[in-house]
Amino acid sequence: MAEEQAQPQLALERIYVKDMSLEVPGAEVFTKEWNPELDINLSSNAEKLDDDHYQVVLTVTVNAKNADAPAFIAEVHQAGIFLLKSIPEEQIGQILGAYCPNVLFPYAREVISDIVTRGSFPQLLLAPVNFDQAYAQSQQQTAAQGNA
Repeated sequence: MAEEQAQPQLALERIYVKDMSLEVPGAEVFTKEWNPELDINLSSNAEKLDDDHYQVVLTVTVNAKNADAPAFIAEVHQAGIFLLKSIPEEQIGQILGAYCPNVLFPYAREVISDIVTRGSFPQLLLAPVNFDQAYAQSQQQTAAQGNA
């Protein structure tokens, strides 16, 4: 009898805030009219924990300037532990680089909004991100650099 192929399994087993911070360099930001310039950076990385589990960490950093002075720096490292069992090797990169950050982003977005509001600033809602497109672009750039 031929051995049966195991069914692929993909599951989020745990989600947590690995790290978060809000820095307000100076109180004078509260005495000026609020018209911020935002610089938003996103990155993710994955770490294999065992044969079937990966930790994926999505880092969201928001630098806000107001009247050319730093207003705040908010950062969250939103993490998740994902079960990837019997997943074809060629699909793992896409899952860890796009699918998992897509799952984590709404949680990171909520934490950023919460800590910014707790810092006495107006609510900040980050726009949705297309991680599939970002992953595809990074793969194209990597391929182009390999051919250069």
